[in-house]
Amino acid sequence: MKATALIADDEPRLREELTDLLAQVWPELQVVALARNGREAVEQFDELMPTVCFLDVHMPGMSGVEAAHHIGRRSHLVFVTAFEQYAVQAFAQGALDYLVKPVQALRLAETVRRLQDRITTAAPASHSEVLLRQVMRELQRNGRPSGLRWLRAQVGAAVRLIPVDRIDFLKADSKYTVIAWRTEEGTCSEAVVSLPLKDLLAQLDGEQFVQVHRSAIVNLGSISHVVRNTNETADIHLKGRSDVLRASRNFTHHFKQM
Repeated sequence: MKATALIADDEPRLREELTDLLAQVWPELQVVALARNGREAVEQFDELMPTVCFLDVHMPGMSGVEAAHHIGRRSHLVFVTAFEQYAVQAFAQGALDYLVKPVQALRLAETVRRLQDRITTAAPASHSEVLLRQVMRELQRNGRPSGLRWLRAQVGAAVRLIPVDRIDFLKADSKYTVIAWRTEEGTCSEAVVSLPLKDLLAQLDGEQFVQVHRSAIVNLGSISHVVRNTNETADIHLKGRSDVLRASRNFTHHFKQM
């Protein structure tokens, strides 16, 4: 029987990229379901019963590990994580399959070979409830990440992996979002992501990024100074940039102490 797969990730671009990579390294695999969160993953798994599930660890609502508790040993599980500092250690100790974002083709090919061996020999799924509980405890001990750590964005003809802490501000542009960020050399640059501003706001660290206008978010660490205007708005000046962001009256409360 042909192997089938479910991919669960709350970022659409990453679902697409993993689907494309799997088509390269495992062309016989049929991706039958794409889920945006753990709840959708559970619902689609119960309906389709795929052979393999690729589960993002951190998703809003039900996490990938929580979804794995429901799936149990009925499928071969592969966890995908961007937070390797602690998660990878937990997975490695539990002998669970894991991939670190951004997923690399060579690393994925290794995982695919292990999965194919298990499927060919009819070996049971390698995980157990005990191992899943160990991973869950490790994640809880270290805390859930406070927000996105990086973004894939279009910079000219290239796709760049941009660390979130290098972003100065984000501005809405129709269905897209323009990101103003700094390279490793400190050069100011701009990039475009195909996600609306409101979706990004929900994933950013609220202690680092604040909304200052219905179409703008700023990194508090990038602010040089704020000038209040007589109409209860404010002008936000940024370090090393000529850009000036306007904070509307609904958001000037962020700068009362500045």
